[in-house]
Amino acid sequence: MQDLIHKLESTNNLQRSEYKSLLLCDDKYLHERASTTREKIFGNKIYMRGLIEFTNYCKCDCYYCGLRHSNKTVQRYRYTKEQILECCAHGHELGFRTFVLQGGEDSFFTDEILVDIIQSIKTGYPDCAITISLGERSLESLKLLRVAGADRYLLRQETSSANHYSQLHPPNMNLKSRQDCLWNLKSLGFQVGCGFMVGTPGQTLDHIVDDFLFIKELDPAMVGIGPFIPHSETPFAGEKRGNLALTLNIVAILRLMKPNLLLPSTTALGNIHPKGREMGVLAGANVVMPNLSSPETQGKYQLYDNKSHIGDKPAQFRDRIAKQMAAIGCEVVVSRGDYAE
Repeated sequence: MQDLIHKLESTNNLQRSEYKSLLLCDDKYLHERASTTREKIFGNKIYMRGLIEFTNYCKCDCYYCGLRHSNKTVQRYRYTKEQILECCAHGHELGFRTFVLQGGEDSFFTDEILVDIIQSIKTGYPDCAITISLGERSLESLKLLRVAGADRYLLRQETSSANHYSQLHPPNMNLKSRQDCLWNLKSLGFQVGCGFMVGTPGQTLDHIVDDFLFIKELDPAMVGIGPFIPHSETPFAGEKRGNLALTLNIVAILRLMKPNLLLPSTTALGNIHPKGREMGVLAGANVVMPNLSSPETQGKYQLYDNKSHIGDKPAQFRDRIAKQMAAIGCEVVVSRGDYAE
């Protein structure tokens, strides 16, 4: 197995069967090499992003998501521009230099409204980066957001198999549209983030290998990997959650495939294991995203059941994660943490 790990490091060119062997690997050496690679590129620095979950309205009906349009139990909310700027002000005081504006595909937030919000953040905090995560938008819309000052865009492809995509989404959604949006983001100069959940219904090792090959082709700045966790008000309520060991192996493989990648240790990892966030970093991750959202709305933004630390204040999130990282010899840093080739 170690020879295969070295082959990935030196060539970034494995056969499908070799990728699958690594996915099922239980050799600690895989994580050790990924962690060593992370340290070689980034030292012990872990980048901190401030997550602002500013709307839980969504026009989409994805079968796995607690915010899906058909879920009538959700208490919907939207932040005003002033509320978003208040989160940024508090986050800036706490040391955050990247703000991640995340929400469902909410038609209320038109290009005009989003451009105004982005420009206001850039004016008030010119030393900060802005990441947008609002699902698929048209090329024209993305151009406007980029010109307004958005630096990064996160859009998980969720799978690179059209058949599997149809198992996770309603018929009005398709993989080509999702992938076209990612390529549009690349063409506009965004630092692009893609990714997928591990353990979604119908997912196979071959699907994951397809995702590796798509990521290799897209060459993104960021990849978000987290375990699937079911939500009780979705069609997948009775499905099993994603496997921790497989998720960590995927993080490690991605670090070795693309050493300078920005790889979050996701909230979902921390949800399925008390030390999940630390384990993610030790498998090669180098980004954490504490929540800057209001404690009053955190419980209403539930993509999956049993979201942890609901109601915590931003300083509590930051301090907890800083302690977690310090315990494994890492330092959460005040930095934009831009992607670099």
